[in-house]
Amino acid sequence: MPTQRNGNLLVAPLREFVLEGFSGGVEIRAPLFALFSVLYTVTILGNLTMIDAHLQSPMYFFLKNLPFLDLCYSSVITPIALAILFSSSKVISMAGCATQLCLFSLLVTTEGIPLGVMAYDRFMAICSPLQYAVIMCPTKCTRLLLGTYCGGCLNSIVQTSLTFQLPFCSNNHINHFFCDVPPPPPTLLRLACADTELNELVMFGICGLIIVDTTVVVLVSYGYITVTILRMHSGSGRHKVFSACGSHITAVSLFIGTVFVMYAQPGAVESMEQGKVISVFYTMVIPMLNPLIYSLRNKDVKDTLNRLGQSGAALRKGGW
Repeated sequence: MPTQRNGNLLVAPLREFVLEGFSGGVEIRAPLFALFSVLYTVTILGNLTMIDAHLQSPMYFFLKNLPFLDLCYSSVITPIALAILFSSSKVISMAGCATQLCLFSLLVTTEGIPLGVMAYDRFMAICSPLQYAVIMCPTKCTRLLLGTYCGGCLNSIVQTSLTFQLPFCSNNHINHFFCDVPPPPPTLLRLACADTELNELVMFGICGLIIVDTTVVVLVSYGYITVTILRMHSGSGRHKVFSACGSHITAVSLFIGTVFVMYAQPGAVESMEQGKVISVFYTMVIPMLNPLIYSLRNKDVKDTLNRLGQSGAALRKGGW
């Protein structure tokens, strides 16, 4: 096997990694397998239902994209996490690991940015309803959406290229259930036999920038929205606006909060097991919760899903 020199050390380039996943015997892995399977099944059904929901209002242009992202980035992680729970071989190739990291970075970044765009969209719809159709026209919405994907692609390329240009030592065991970069678990940065200060600086910098920008846009937008709501004389109008905005605020708080703890705050996660639990939350639980959050707190979404359910029942009845 060819080697490369790193300082005074000769480092054999690795061709594969071992995902150790969760420690413990069958009594621990079996409940985890059942839990992850239920979470993933609900994620698939919930997000496919939201994708199929025919929400015609321009205000839901960005909302219809979130289920697709939730379904994709959960699918990048969960099947592999399920496979290594009972597999005798927990090996993932270098190319497979790089692909997983690339896709995960792309999808998570692309999900984070639209949360801020959605806040601005709701601000325009509530505070400037007469100008909303002109300002948030389909062309502009499409450009904003493409911009979020471009931002996700840029972050993904930077993170993946910086990570896999590092030389890795002979230890190829990743104490995690997917290929990720942040400490404290011995993830990719901890296996490198070179200085990873630049990688960590770039990671914390990009994540911090996305989180700060998104948070500022959300706070400013909802500040104006709150003032507008307080000026409303109709109680039903206030309730409808609060219901529409409450689901988005809940989703933003869950996503931004967990990503901030994991990626943008060095030293916040103190143990390997704590890092894994937080990772389970934002890779499996949040994609499962989002369809429930948006459907239970939003009347328009609930009405659309009810019509879908009635249509499906009518089709089944007609088939009999």
